[in-house]
Amino acid sequence: MDKFIVKGGKALGGEVVVSGAKNVALKTLVAACLTEEEVVIENVPLISDFFVMVDLIKELGGTVAVEDHTARIKVPHIVSSKISLDKAAEVRTSSMFLAPLLARLGRASIPNPGGCRIGARPIDRTVEGIKALGADIAYESGDGYFHAKIKSGARLKGVSYRFEKSSHTATETLMIASSCAYGKTVLENAAQEPEIDELIALLNAMGAHIRRISPRTIEIIGVNKLHGARFRIGPDRNEVVTFAIAAYITQGNILVREAKASYIQEFLDLLQEAGAEFKEEKNGMRFFSNGSLKATSIITCSYPGFMTDWQGPWAVLMAKAQGESIIHETIYENRFGYVSELLKMGARIDLFTPSVRNPRAFYNFTLPQKHDPYHHAIKIYGPAKLHNAAVQISDLRAGATLVLAALAASGESVIFGAHHIDRGYERFEERLQSVGADIKRMVDE
Repeated sequence: MDKFIVKGGKALGGEVVVSGAKNVALKTLVAACLTEEEVVIENVPLISDFFVMVDLIKELGGTVAVEDHTARIKVPHIVSSKISLDKAAEVRTSSMFLAPLLARLGRASIPNPGGCRIGARPIDRTVEGIKALGADIAYESGDGYFHAKIKSGARLKGVSYRFEKSSHTATETLMIASSCAYGKTVLENAAQEPEIDELIALLNAMGAHIRRISPRTIEIIGVNKLHGARFRIGPDRNEVVTFAIAAYITQGNILVREAKASYIQEFLDLLQEAGAEFKEEKNGMRFFSNGSLKATSIITCSYPGFMTDWQGPWAVLMAKAQGESIIHETIYENRFGYVSELLKMGARIDLFTPSVRNPRAFYNFTLPQKHDPYHHAIKIYGPAKLHNAAVQISDLRAGATLVLAALAASGESVIFGAHHIDRGYERFEERLQSVGADIKRMVDE
């Protein structure tokens, strides 16, 4: 098992380059399967989830050549309508192959997707949307697959469809499927993250006709066929936030190259409220400590709100701030797996569930009909003197959270499960080393 050894207490300083956005890169691979022609994607992050998706495309009959950080995808013929169970179990984005398989073959068999275990994360919103486009789809418990098909020789048909709750994966899947559907599709209550607009830009470069007609309404005019294109992925917002918080909690000063304020405005607003300092520069954004932070509470929500992927790193920041703060998670029902590990490091945190009116409407996840086994908020008491510990990573974002905590802690920490971080951060420890972190990876024999 891979693990990180981190000696904390060092102020970090210098420049760091963030990778292309994971939440764009994986979806561009799916979109590329809509055409027989070559699609070239630049600035791809060389992370493990990306290569799982590459393997899935190869199993479907395509080729993917990756040189430096550019991927060339070509799928002249799709040879299978079935996604392999073992690969799909590794990455949640595998469910999105429903779209190109139905568009080009008229049938698809997709297993329940994998990824980080941060709740049930069902794909019912995607399934209901695909049904609305005219596909027959059913789940077979015997083999664990969703089996979908449309009539022989037919196409998916455009429709006006409203998502009950926001879902970026369902929005993206229906956009891809509708690109080659017959007629016009209108998606209402669609997700509006910047990563979705990047996917729209790629699909339009491939010949699709997609536009936002309001912040949460997307119109797609189906075309008969898409073609090849070249596209460059923008910087990863999650990485920008991670390195920014690394600067604050270590009393450091880090320039994050290519970072854009417009992509992380909701994060910057909360930083200002907490008293943190930053500034835009010609080639990125600089985040630097001014010595003190004040506790600031957040509620995670869909864009343009505070992103759920940021709440773990924010918890570490608040552990070093003065006062009591609350993080209320509304997107996933089980995203506080890192709390027990932070407690080992000296953080003072209580789990609880706030009282809200109409929780089934308030939360973006589906609440169970009876007993809810999870807490949906934490209260953090700061500032805490974090110290070294041996901790275990439970998922990707929890992994970044624990590394950040170890950087701010005194002594040497051991962080087991480094492979989780490899799912979303390319050469994470090397880039931290470049700004002065004392971190190294070790592999147990």
